[in-house]
Amino acid sequence: MTLIKSADAPTFEGPLMTAVGLAAPSRGSTENSAWRFTMHPGNPGHEHLVSREEIFIALSGRARATMNGETFDFTAGDALVIPAHTLFKVSVPGETPFEAIAILPVGAYAQAPGGDPVSPPWAQ
Repeated sequence: MTLIKSADAPTFEGPLMTAVGLAAPSRGSTENSAWRFTMHPGNPGHEHLVSREEIFIALSGRARATMNGETFDFTAGDALVIPAHTLFKVSVPGETPFEAIAILPVGAYAQAPGGDPVSPPWAQ
């Protein structure tokens, strides 16, 4: 068993977002990576896909997901399941930050259209 204390979890800053790495291979997980992230108000998101199914569990605020030409708003308590190899983006259209937990299988990667595969640092 591995316990990752919140105070010991690494923090990663990006444009209009912060990710706190929870479970990941570098922190003892062999099957899944999980992180808590905050997307700041006005974050337009960026279109990308992931190589494995990804799950977002909303904790607070409101976000908007665009996938397969459809738009979905989701809020605290909602779960959004992104199928593997599906282009999507998550944005924060309001004035309130959006917080969620994301779960992605170990070894999965993200890829923007026309870009190279990238493993998010918080999932390593």
